[in-house]
Amino acid sequence: MVCIKDLIQNMNLVIGCTIGCSYCYARNNVRRYHMTKDFAKPEFFPAKLRLMAKARPQNFLLTGMSDFSDWQESWRDQVFSKMEQNLQHQYLFLTKRPEAIQFSTELDNAWFGVTVTSSREKDRIRRLIENIRGRHYHVTFEPMFDDIGPVDLSSINWIVIGTETGRRKGKAVSQSEWIWSLTEQAHAFHIPVFMKEDLAPIIGADNLVQELPEAFEQVLEEQKKWKR
Repeated sequence: MVCIKDLIQNMNLVIGCTIGCSYCYARNNVRRYHMTKDFAKPEFFPAKLRLMAKARPQNFLLTGMSDFSDWQESWRDQVFSKMEQNLQHQYLFLTKRPEAIQFSTELDNAWFGVTVTSSREKDRIRRLIENIRGRHYHVTFEPMFDDIGPVDLSSINWIVIGTETGRRKGKAVSQSEWIWSLTEQAHAFHIPVFMKEDLAPIIGADNLVQELPEAFEQVLEEQKKWKR
């Protein structure tokens, strides 16, 4: 069993989100550690762009404490310019509002994804493909409030499945049949599936499927060379 945070590092270039999900761990962390004055007002921290200049390759999640739909155009321009200069890394973005984004890039190291938490949100996948024109797409199913059901994954390159963590009253718990249904649908398209470690109590640690896209695996292999 592997923790996804050991494979993909957070680079919180933007902190804050206007969506206001009740289960948001990022908002709680920001308030606890006083990272910004108001989580509902996203802030950009361009000084962190220097982290991209590291020669040692990394898989970076750039929206661990924000939603890509809240990023201002000028922020995106700076970030993607820096990404183009540092092709040794892979960069992931997530949004819950793909309909609010119009964006296009040919960068092969940019991965765009949506979060789907219920069967009612499946249309986010279609809107992601329509509104963000990129080379790679992924979907995170976390937390799941119901059975997602059949999903069109034909244009998707990776899926991540998890459940809600923390102690929130009435928190969502992913059911094993939901987890396996999504896994089978993805594998039918030969899409790698990564089950987060928090699913171990639900389906058993030995049953976790933890697959990565080839590009992410290549980064991890390069990292090993740096440790020698």
